[in-house]
Amino acid sequence: MLDSLDRIERTIRRIERWMPRQGPRVGQMAFGEWLRAVTPAYNWSWPYLVYLQSELERVASGECKRLIVMMPPRHAKTSTVTVRFPVWWMEKHPGLRVIVAGYNQVLANKFSRMSRKLAQMRLGLREERRAVEEWMTQNGCWYRAVGVGGGITGMGADLIIIDDPIKNREEAQSTTYRERVWDWYTDDLYTRLEPGGAVILVMTRWHEDDLAGRILSSDDADNWRIVRLPAIAEEGDPLGRRPGDALNPDRYPVEELLKIKAVLGSWAFEALYQQRPMPAEGGLFKREWFSKFVDAIPADVEARVRYWDKAATADDGDYTVGVRMSRTADGIFYVEDVVRGRWSPGERDKVIRQCAETDPPGTQIWIEQEPGSSGVDSVQALIKTLAGYSVRADRVTGSKQVRAEPFAAQCEAGNVVLVKSHWNNAFLDELLIFPNGQHDDQVDAASGTFSKLTTSVAGLAEFYKSQLEKMKHDREN
Repeated sequence: MLDSLDRIERTIRRIERWMPRQGPRVGQMAFGEWLRAVTPAYNWSWPYLVYLQSELERVASGECKRLIVMMPPRHAKTSTVTVRFPVWWMEKHPGLRVIVAGYNQVLANKFSRMSRKLAQMRLGLREERRAVEEWMTQNGCWYRAVGVGGGITGMGADLIIIDDPIKNREEAQSTTYRERVWDWYTDDLYTRLEPGGAVILVMTRWHEDDLAGRILSSDDADNWRIVRLPAIAEEGDPLGRRPGDALNPDRYPVEELLKIKAVLGSWAFEALYQQRPMPAEGGLFKREWFSKFVDAIPADVEARVRYWDKAATADDGDYTVGVRMSRTADGIFYVEDVVRGRWSPGERDKVIRQCAETDPPGTQIWIEQEPGSSGVDSVQALIKTLAGYSVRADRVTGSKQVRAEPFAAQCEAGNVVLVKSHWNNAFLDELLIFPNGQHDDQVDAASGTFSKLTTSVAGLAEFYKSQLEKMKHDREN
């Protein structure tokens, strides 16, 4: 008799495990309240997690359709975004369809198991579909776990979450693998998104050209909202932290983070913990060199140059960049203006002409000449359209880094000043990651401008020197 009762009780417990524990508050709680209800043992009140919860609620409300979350390891980004957020949203939206992706199927299944356990507790699972790769809830929500490269043909989704598409540094350094991730994202995964659906990318940064980097350098970049929370606060922190403050001082105080940095090295720490694929202080160029910004240029300008680095086509991934720089009598170089865009040849030539018309009188124009006869023809045709201006072609030689070194030397000496403008951040970001960045067009244009500017000033000095010698000679005779 006792054995029979035990068997019945075990059967009841098995059934109860698959039954939803519903109550009047299912589907009615705010995300933060829901987190505390389903996982009370966790601390969900740390400021950075509250901030993250608010950003996810913007996704659920439809206010944000594209979100990138960049946070350091072991700071609950996966627990919050990938595991719990889709289940909370399922409660609020019966029939919701979710795809969750990881760098392989094993990782995706790990996410799925954790989410499925919560969904089973809150909503109950359909008897006919509860496999780890694919399951459904009693309120009609559907969940699919997939690894990078996995097939998902014929399946749509209202919410796509991509968590850790790159496994390690070896994969991050592989151009082939990065291309594979990008192709899979654009050709397979993104095409599964239903009209009005949302995409969330959760990751630590491994490489400047990783999936987040590709997205942010694409034409779709303006549609994405970025949540970047470095382990150690920097200037302009979104949480209002002071520079140097830890993201979670209770678990990872600054002293502990610095120990981690000592073990990992600066490159890995800046990528994984600060969400910068290269050190913040830069490569050839250092951040501390650019502390001077001005609102206007002094009157004693000796020479001024605008140098153009042209992209071959509008869709080859490179930018056409025109940097205008001047030098004053005290030997200070002022980066006055940076124009940057991906234009067709006709649009590009029109922009160059407009800059020639609006740049200060006397600005010398130099245009980099591509190798080969087609490069000669292209630059000569452009020069013809700039009749009436001082414009010349420049046939460059040597590596990009060698050409940049003289400019970098003056930056290091504190002789380069930037005029405050909207282009400052993009310009500095490219300089600081050079020569390891995906783009170097602004560096090339700045190096070319500096080279011609110093050459022109030197030539002017030689001219005045020769005139002075001639005057002395005439006076003596």
